[in-house]
Amino acid sequence: MFGGGGGLNPRKMEQMMKQMGIDVDELDAEEVIIRTAEHDLVFTDADVTKMDARGQETYQVIGTPEERERGSAGDAGGAGGDADAGFEDDGGSSGSAIPDSDIEIVAARTGVSEDEARDALEAVDGDLAAAVDRLE
Repeated sequence: MFGGGGGLNPRKMEQMMKQMGIDVDELDAEEVIIRTAEHDLVFTDADVTKMDARGQETYQVIGTPEERERGSAGDAGGAGGDADAGFEDDGGSSGSAIPDSDIEIVAARTGVSEDEARDALEAVDGDLAAAVDRLE
């Protein structure tokens, strides 16, 4: 954005951005889903920065996404459609309606066994954030 600003220290950069009317906030995002026509990109441990430049908001997502079949990432906000739509045909190896990838995410995030993660996810209808909260 500033071209060749590699020599500026972060504090100086922040002061300059404030003078220009740009506010920067780090968001504590648990998951970011980008839906494309072909697939979903799911970031489970992303660093998200929100920049507000005089009313124009820009979000920067830094992390490595997991590519999933379109719609299989679930409905994070309930914005239209059935909240369980993302779990219909994905099915885990145990016959559960919860995808194995979600079970692995919760287990890795909380340090519990996959069985405990599956139980927590089933108790909260597949809501990743609620399952993590329940186990922490």
